Amino acid sequence: MRRFLPWLGASIFLVVFFFYPLLRILWLGLDWSGLEGNWDQVARLAGTTLWFTFYQAILSTLLTLLVGLPGAYLFAHYDFAGKKLVKALTAVPFMLPTVVVAAGFNALLGSRGWVNVVLMNLFHLETAPILFVNTMSAILLAHVFYNTTIVLRLVGNAWMRLDPRLGQAARMLGSKPGEVFWKVSLPLLRPAILAAGLLVFLFDFTSFGVILLLGGPHFATLEVEIFIQSMQMLNLPVAALLSILQLLCTLVFSVLYSRVVGRVNVPSTPFMNPMRKVNTWPARIFVSGMLILLISLFILPMAALPLRSFASLDPAMGQRTVFTAHLTLDYYRELFINRSGSLFYVPPIQALVNSLSYAGMTVLISLALGFPVASALVRPGRVERALDPFLMLPLGASAVTLGLGYIISFNQSPLNFLTSSWLVPLAHSTIALPFVIRSLQPALAAIPDDYRKAAAVLGAPPLRAWFAVNWPLVGRATLAAGTFAFTVSLGEFGATSILARPESPTLPLAIYRFLSQPGGLNYGQAMAMASLLMLVATLAILLIERMRLPGSGSF
Repeated sequence: MRRFLPWLGASIFLVVFFFYPLLRILWLGLDWSGLEGNWDQVARLAGTTLWFTFYQAILSTLLTLLVGLPGAYLFAHYDFAGKKLVKALTAVPFMLPTVVVAAGFNALLGSRGWVNVVLMNLFHLETAPILFVNTMSAILLAHVFYNTTIVLRLVGNAWMRLDPRLGQAARMLGSKPGEVFWKVSLPLLRPAILAAGLLVFLFDFTSFGVILLLGGPHFATLEVEIFIQSMQMLNLPVAALLSILQLLCTLVFSVLYSRVVGRVNVPSTPFMNPMRKVNTWPARIFVSGMLILLISLFILPMAALPLRSFASLDPAMGQRTVFTAHLTLDYYRELFINRSGSLFYVPPIQALVNSLSYAGMTVLISLALGFPVASALVRPGRVERALDPFLMLPLGASAVTLGLGYIISFNQSPLNFLTSSWLVPLAHSTIALPFVIRSLQPALAAIPDDYRKAAAVLGAPPLRAWFAVNWPLVGRATLAAGTFAFTVSLGEFGATSILARPESPTLPLAIYRFLSQPGGLNYGQAMAMASLLMLVATLAILLIERMRLPGSGSF
């Protein structure tokens, strides 16, 4: 019982707020009485949606590997000015909310984006020459933007630890550089590449916000179709059936990833591999080309967003195809004004307050549940090893499916939480809990047991010893874990789009509503809100990178 006690809170929480809603969806999906006479339509819908979900996920994964593998080689082998900053900035997109990514690409390549505005001014065009939004290219590019950092971290760390003496021995035996890569390095890196590819595929397979905001009505993954069937069509049996189909697929991929990631163990050297200097022309061309590609992919969409939030584009007098830009703070001022005078209007600044409130609750819940579990995992026994895999299941679950499960499960007593302000933070905590545990565990494991024994010998009670010895050593990791939970909650869109009440939207929902409405003022306010959200997410990921302990892993 003493070994199981640290797991009690997290176990009850996951049973009530994760497994129970999923089981209710399973039960509803197996009730086929409401589908009689519509099986052909349901089968056609499921088949078409499932095919497109696989198709876009496979394409996105291949493109991500195409960009990420050369980038992983760059960070693993070359030393150049600004390397740490560039690597940290490549991690920012992974934590950005989907609505911010959509707004960033919209500000750069949308019909009112900078690229189209410049081209229209240069060539006096009346319509935008680049049609980016509502295309397959927008989906693929956004997925590459999101997930390239997974390949950079997982494959790059494995490549950096690879023992260089293996390649040197092969070259001494007459192998050319290309043969060394194909016959020595690639076979050893294959588990890391496969693990990164599976993780990227899993995130692309469950993509929601990117498809909904950049793909448009012509494209629907299983995640998007679940949202449409449950929230727009009010067809819960079909939504539950699609949720079961998605859960089965994500469970298979999650199991595969868990099996593969355990094999990511390359022959390493106890010495730090020396980084190469960029002092030859081939090295300069490669490093410069990769930096241009990474900056264009990661920096330009993020930079275009705040620039567009401060710039007002107006057609010049008498020249419809020429636009003049002037800096303004009007879009930020409008965040505080109810211009329509509607009683049902929620000011965007109130949405920000709601998001911050939900994020604070999420931090409290996830830290309170995650700390005991992370402490128990420091010295895992049979019970800990058996329970540990269940903690990672929320990472592979669909946020929309989880939100739908909450609607089905918590709409009647004694579990009537639909009107509670805690419902959204509870859903966010389910998603954030694995991040918190994985952030705290390495820090707690790094504390020598002799410190606790020395404090006990000196007469310190256990509680005082923990605060005097353990807390100063684990404080940085706690801050990083809390920041993870805060950022996950602040940007969560899938479950929140189903659970949040109309009078208390979060900032991502407000951005989505303003982007969906016509008019330059609505578009500018969406850009302003997205810029604020991007600023918070960027500061959070930089703080996490600074607080992360060396050797604590990448994901």
